[in-house]
Amino acid sequence: MALDPIVAPGPAVLQCRPMTLGFLGLGIMGYPMARNLLAAGQRVALWSHTAAKAVRLAGDYAEGAAVCETPAEVAAQADVIFLCVGDTAMSEAVTLGEGGLIESIRPGAVVVDCSTVAVSYAHRAAAALAEKGAHFLDAPCTGSKPGAEGGTLTFMVGGDPAIYEKVKIYLEPMGKQLYYCGGTGKGLHAKLSQNLILSNLLQAFNEGMVLASKAGVDPELMVEILSNSAARSGLVSFKAPYVFRRDFSTNFSVRWMHKDIGLMLESAAELDVPLPLTGLTRQIFQMAIAEGHGEEDICSTIKVLERMAGVEVKKEGE
Repeated sequence: MALDPIVAPGPAVLQCRPMTLGFLGLGIMGYPMARNLLAAGQRVALWSHTAAKAVRLAGDYAEGAAVCETPAEVAAQADVIFLCVGDTAMSEAVTLGEGGLIESIRPGAVVVDCSTVAVSYAHRAAAALAEKGAHFLDAPCTGSKPGAEGGTLTFMVGGDPAIYEKVKIYLEPMGKQLYYCGGTGKGLHAKLSQNLILSNLLQAFNEGMVLASKAGVDPELMVEILSNSAARSGLVSFKAPYVFRRDFSTNFSVRWMHKDIGLMLESAAELDVPLPLTGLTRQIFQMAIAEGHGEEDICSTIKVLERMAGVEVKKEGE
């Protein structure tokens, strides 16, 4: 996968020059993460596959940001490089591919991959970068769009503990909870396990709320009951209001959670661990994508069961 060069930035945007940090990937999560680093006073070299995003962000922080044409150019400028991209193929392209970080990574530099990618790839990336004298940390995060915007993400980190201690200060403007989980891949194992529980909880919520609504129980009353029982869940408390007002704007898309569930099943197969519920949950997510909800928030998966049951979970009177 070749990396597209960006268009030349306007005069208000600085060209690449020595930076402490680099950031690749300015999507729904990466953009506010990079912005928080800049707001904290860090000097950051930026690259995005969508050039306009890097230009716009650099324009807001002209004294601390620079736009680079390729990930390799970021690597030539930065000591610590963060990336937050959509999937394993994207991560591999910007790190190990043509025009990628590995082409100009400096000895001693650290690549911190905040994407949720395959554990097997993390080991491959770490080995390839080690040959260049550089380091790799897998540091997937959770907290969705609100956490990225508010700098309250939770990071789960795998890799050399000494390298983690070196870069921890740069994670702090982006997250409030930092967990060192062990060697390479352990951060990803923790993130996938967390998302496994979250996605299955979401499906339990979907089924319970559709059943209660079909039976005529007020959905808001049902959530109040859940909140005062052993079934209390932060996920339910956060997502229920969105469902009730039929707001499926994206904090974490169906498409990306479906990808993560695939990684869970892949990891489970490698470790010989059965995940029967997770397999069923992935099919629900696949159905949601097939019905056109792939870019909507994960709570939109409830629409699959609503359609099948002939009921809609919403506030009374709406």
